Amino acid sequence: MTSSQKQIAQNKKARYNYHIIDTYEAGIVLVGSEVKSCRLGKVSLIDSYARIDKGEIYLVDLHISQYPYSNRFNHDPLRNRKLLLHGREIKRLYGKIRERGQSLIPLKMYFNKRGKVKVEVALVKGKKKYDHRDDIRRRDLKRDAERELKERR
Repeated sequence: MTSSQKQIAQNKKARYNYHIIDTYEAGIVLVGSEVKSCRLGKVSLIDSYARIDKGEIYLVDLHISQYPYSNRFNHDPLRNRKLLLHGREIKRLYGKIRERGQSLIPLKMYFNKRGKVKVEVALVKGKKKYDHRDDIRRRDLKRDAERELKERR
């Protein structure tokens, strides 16, 4: 993320629970009160995922809280939101998602330098229990090696 991007929300559990195969930047179709809630940071990416339906990608279970200052024109917090990607990217993703065990999840939402809301979507494969243990073991070994280097100086 560059310094000109303002992060709205991040899915911190994604890198722990999934192997990230590939990432894509997508636009998202929002209504005005949703954008205002995003500016307040009232967004949760937990348990959300993307689904391809009739050649279009939708973000499901993305929670954007209702904007407190809009009255009857407020939005539904859990509605499906359309992601904007090129057709060839959608076709490529559709082919990859049909493979066993792969899915699309959002990693983070942010405002780009032009003020547009963007979503970083990742093609992922779920980790097994032994993968988690392996990651923890690798992290501990790296930490121990850094500690040894620091003590030698």
